[in-house]
Amino acid sequence: MWEWRSWEHLDPAEDGIAEVQSLRTLWAMGNNVVERADGDIVVSYRPISTVIRIDRTTGRIVWKLGPPTLAGQHAPTPLPNGNILIFDNGVHRLDDPLPFSRVIEINPASNEIVWTYQDNPVSNFFTPRMGNAQRLPNGNTLINEASFGRFFEVTAQGETVWEYVNPYFGGPPNAQTNIVFGAYRYAPEQIAAARSTG
Repeated sequence: MWEWRSWEHLDPAEDGIAEVQSLRTLWAMGNNVVERADGDIVVSYRPISTVIRIDRTTGRIVWKLGPPTLAGQHAPTPLPNGNILIFDNGVHRLDDPLPFSRVIEINPASNEIVWTYQDNPVSNFFTPRMGNAQRLPNGNTLINEASFGRFFEVTAQGETVWEYVNPYFGGPPNAQTNIVFGAYRYAPEQIAAARSTG
Protein backbone atom coordinates (compact mmCIF):
# COMPACT_ATOMS: atom_id res chain seq x y z
CA MET A 1 0.00 0.00 0.00
CA TRP A 2 0.99 3.62 -0.55
CA GLU A 3 0.07 6.58 1.65
CA TRP A 4 0.60 10.33 1.34
CA ARG A 5 -0.72 13.04 3.68
CA SER A 6 -1.36 16.51 2.26
CA TRP A 7 -0.65 18.37 5.49
CA GLU A 8 2.84 16.86 5.69
CA HIS A 9 3.85 18.33 2.31
CA LEU A 10 1.79 21.48 1.73
CA ASP A 11 2.72 24.71 3.50
CA PRO A 12 -0.19 26.65 5.09
CA ALA A 13 1.62 29.96 4.48
CA GLU A 14 2.74 29.30 0.91
CA ASP A 15 -0.31 27.23 -0.08
CA GLY A 16 -2.99 29.29 1.64
CA ILE A 17 -6.71 29.25 0.99
CA ALA A 18 -7.38 30.90 -2.38
CA GLU A 19 -11.05 29.93 -2.66
CA VAL A 20 -12.69 32.68 -0.59
CA GLN A 21 -15.72 30.63 0.42
CA SER A 22 -13.75 27.55 1.53
CA LEU A 23 -13.66 26.64 5.20
CA ARG A 24 -10.22 26.76 6.81
CA THR A 25 -10.74 23.14 7.90
CA LEU A 26 -10.86 22.12 4.21
CA TRP A 27 -7.40 23.58 3.51
CA ALA A 28 -5.76 20.27 2.53
CA MET A 29 -8.80 18.63 0.90
CA GLY A 30 -8.27 17.25 -2.60
CA ASN A 31 -11.17 17.11 -5.03
CA ASN A 32 -9.55 14.86 -7.63
CA VAL A 33 -6.79 12.26 -7.69
CA VAL A 34 -5.48 10.57 -10.84
CA GLU A 35 -2.57 8.21 -11.43
CA ARG A 36 -0.27 8.94 -14.35
CA ALA A 37 1.04 6.19 -16.64
CA ASP A 38 4.42 6.37 -14.82
CA GLY A 39 2.77 5.83 -11.43
CA ASP A 40 3.08 9.43 -10.20
CA ILE A 41 -0.06 10.99 -8.73
CA VAL A 42 -1.77 14.23 -9.81
CA VAL A 43 -3.99 15.85 -7.15
CA SER A 44 -6.29 18.88 -7.37
CA TYR A 45 -6.90 21.05 -4.30
CA ARG A 46 -9.84 23.35 -4.92
CA PRO A 47 -9.61 25.36 -1.64
CA ILE A 48 -6.04 26.46 -2.44
CA SER A 49 -6.58 26.58 -6.25
CA THR A 50 -3.59 24.30 -6.77
CA VAL A 51 -2.75 21.14 -8.72
CA ILE A 52 0.32 19.10 -7.80
CA ARG A 53 2.20 16.07 -9.08
CA ILE A 54 3.59 13.69 -6.47
CA ASP A 55 6.57 11.45 -7.21
CA ARG A 56 5.21 8.12 -6.07
CA THR A 57 8.69 6.78 -5.25
CA THR A 58 9.91 9.64 -3.06
CA GLY A 59 6.61 11.25 -2.00
CA ARG A 60 7.98 14.66 -3.01
CA ILE A 61 5.90 17.27 -4.82
CA VAL A 62 7.70 17.53 -8.16
CA TRP A 63 5.32 19.96 -9.88
CA LYS A 64 2.83 22.57 -8.71
CA LEU A 65 0.50 25.03 -10.42
CA GLY A 66 -1.61 27.47 -8.42
CA PRO A 67 -3.16 30.93 -8.43
CA PRO A 68 -3.51 33.20 -10.28
CA THR A 69 -3.49 30.66 -13.17
CA LEU A 70 -6.06 28.48 -11.39
CA ALA A 71 -9.18 29.41 -9.44
CA GLY A 72 -11.18 26.63 -7.78
CA GLN A 73 -10.37 24.04 -10.46
CA HIS A 74 -11.46 20.45 -11.02
CA ALA A 75 -10.45 17.30 -12.89
CA PRO A 76 -6.79 17.66 -13.93
CA THR A 77 -6.19 15.00 -16.56
CA PRO A 78 -2.76 13.91 -17.80
CA LEU A 79 -2.61 13.79 -21.60
CA PRO A 80 -0.52 11.42 -23.74
CA ASN A 81 1.74 14.34 -24.79
CA GLY A 82 2.73 14.94 -21.14
CA ASN A 83 0.53 18.02 -20.73
CA ILE A 84 -2.33 18.34 -18.25
CA LEU A 85 -5.92 19.29 -19.14
CA ILE A 86 -7.66 21.22 -16.32
CA PHE A 87 -11.22 22.45 -15.86
CA ASP A 88 -10.58 25.89 -14.31
CA ASN A 89 -13.86 26.92 -12.66
CA GLY A 90 -12.76 30.53 -12.20
CA VAL A 91 -14.47 31.34 -8.94
CA HIS A 92 -12.77 34.27 -7.16
CA ARG A 93 -10.02 34.81 -9.72
CA LEU A 94 -7.01 36.70 -8.43
CA ASP A 95 -6.18 38.18 -11.85
CA ASP A 96 -9.67 39.17 -13.06
CA PRO A 97 -12.67 40.67 -11.23
CA LEU A 98 -15.11 38.70 -13.40
CA PRO A 99 -15.66 35.02 -12.60
CA PHE A 100 -15.59 32.77 -15.67
CA SER A 101 -14.75 29.17 -16.44
CA ARG A 102 -12.29 27.87 -18.98
CA VAL A 103 -10.52 24.67 -19.92
CA ILE A 104 -6.76 24.91 -20.17
CA GLU A 105 -4.00 22.61 -21.32
CA ILE A 106 -0.80 23.20 -19.38
CA ASN A 107 2.74 22.22 -20.33
CA PRO A 108 4.12 21.25 -16.89
CA ALA A 109 7.72 21.78 -18.02
CA SER A 110 7.08 25.52 -18.38
CA ASN A 111 3.63 26.01 -16.72
CA GLU A 112 2.67 27.63 -20.02
CA ILE A 113 -0.95 27.47 -21.14
CA VAL A 114 -0.70 25.88 -24.59
CA TRP A 115 -4.45 25.64 -25.31
CA THR A 116 -7.51 27.35 -23.87
CA TYR A 117 -11.24 27.13 -24.34
CA GLN A 118 -13.32 29.98 -22.95
CA ASP A 119 -16.41 31.65 -24.32
CA ASN A 120 -16.72 35.15 -25.77
CA PRO A 121 -17.87 37.00 -23.77
CA VAL A 122 -16.18 34.97 -21.05
CA SER A 123 -19.20 35.22 -18.72
CA ASN A 124 -21.21 32.97 -21.08
CA PHE A 125 -19.33 29.90 -19.82
CA PHE A 126 -19.26 29.55 -16.03
CA THR A 127 -19.85 26.79 -13.56
CA PRO A 128 -18.82 27.71 -10.00
CA ARG A 129 -18.76 24.09 -8.83
CA MET A 130 -17.83 20.75 -10.40
CA GLY A 131 -17.11 20.30 -14.11
CA ASN A 132 -14.62 18.37 -16.20
CA ALA A 133 -13.07 18.12 -19.65
CA GLN A 134 -11.90 15.14 -21.70
CA ARG A 135 -9.55 15.23 -24.70
CA LEU A 136 -11.02 12.94 -27.33
CA PRO A 137 -9.11 10.70 -29.77
CA ASN A 138 -10.03 13.04 -32.67
CA GLY A 139 -8.34 16.00 -30.91
CA ASN A 140 -11.59 17.65 -29.88
CA THR A 141 -12.43 18.29 -26.22
CA LEU A 142 -15.60 17.24 -24.40
CA ILE A 143 -16.52 19.86 -21.77
CA ASN A 144 -19.02 19.52 -18.91
CA GLU A 145 -20.49 22.81 -17.67
CA ALA A 146 -21.79 20.99 -14.61
CA SER A 147 -23.94 23.56 -12.81
CA PHE A 148 -26.15 24.03 -15.86
CA GLY A 149 -26.28 20.41 -16.99
CA ARG A 150 -24.63 21.29 -20.29
CA PHE A 151 -21.95 19.30 -22.03
CA PHE A 152 -20.51 20.07 -25.43
CA GLU A 153 -17.63 19.23 -27.75
CA VAL A 154 -15.23 21.80 -29.17
CA THR A 155 -12.52 21.59 -31.83
CA ALA A 156 -8.92 22.65 -31.23
CA GLN A 157 -9.95 26.05 -32.62
CA GLY A 158 -12.78 26.36 -30.06
CA GLU A 159 -15.67 25.73 -32.46
CA THR A 160 -18.62 23.95 -30.84
CA VAL A 161 -19.56 20.89 -32.91
CA TRP A 162 -22.45 19.71 -30.71
CA GLU A 163 -23.98 20.31 -27.30
CA TYR A 164 -26.56 18.76 -25.02
CA VAL A 165 -28.40 20.19 -22.02
CA ASN A 166 -29.70 17.73 -19.47
CA PRO A 167 -33.52 18.07 -19.57
CA TYR A 168 -34.01 16.15 -16.32
CA PHE A 169 -34.38 18.11 -13.10
CA GLY A 170 -34.35 16.58 -9.64
CA GLY A 171 -33.92 17.44 -6.00
CA PRO A 172 -36.16 19.14 -3.48
CA PRO A 173 -39.23 20.93 -4.89
CA ASN A 174 -37.80 24.39 -4.12
CA ALA A 175 -34.29 23.65 -5.41
CA GLN A 176 -34.53 21.39 -8.43
CA THR A 177 -31.50 21.26 -10.65
CA ASN A 178 -30.21 19.57 -13.80
CA ILE A 179 -26.56 19.42 -12.58
CA VAL A 180 -24.30 16.84 -14.24
CA PHE A 181 -21.27 16.15 -12.06
CA GLY A 182 -19.11 14.60 -14.78
CA ALA A 183 -19.43 13.68 -18.45
CA TYR A 184 -17.17 11.25 -20.32
CA ARG A 185 -17.30 9.71 -23.76
CA TYR A 186 -16.60 5.99 -24.09
CA ALA A 187 -15.95 4.19 -27.38
CA PRO A 188 -18.04 1.06 -28.06
CA GLU A 189 -14.94 -1.13 -27.64
CA GLN A 190 -14.31 0.38 -24.18
CA ILE A 191 -17.86 -0.48 -23.12
CA ALA A 192 -17.53 -4.02 -24.54
CA ALA A 193 -14.22 -4.51 -22.67
CA ALA A 194 -15.78 -3.31 -19.42
CA ARG A 195 -18.70 -5.71 -19.82
CA SER A 196 -16.41 -8.66 -20.48
CA THR A 197 -14.36 -8.01 -17.32
CA GLY A 198 -17.34 -7.14 -15.12
